Amino acid sequence: EAQLVESGGGLVQAGGSLTLSCVASGFTFDDYAIGWFRQVAGKEREGVSCLSAIDRDTDYADAVKGRFTISGDIAGRTVLLHMNRLKPEDTAVYYCNARYKDWYNYWGQGTQVTVSS
Repeated sequence: EAQLVESGGGLVQAGGSLTLSCVASGFTFDDYAIGWFRQVAGKEREGVSCLSAIDRDTDYADAVKGRFTISGDIAGRTVLLHMNRLKPEDTAVYYCNARYKDWYNYWGQGTQVTVSS
């Protein structure tokens, strides 16, 4: 069974750092686009960052550029999201997503990140 499992969330003070981990099982990241999304209760899920397993290209939402970094060990089926200089507005449930064209689309269960002011 294909599965994504996130970990690394928690409570941190503003200005602090956290690293989220996304580990795949039941499939490999080869040729996938792997992304991090976040959602606040009552709001739509928004994209945070993504990584192409094909060319290792990365992209970031404007709100996190210069503070967050996505990295991946594709063969090891692990993608990390390094979050620095966290702000209270970064508080959300963070989800990992792996998508292959329109054929496969997997989501993790989410991990809570809370940034106190």
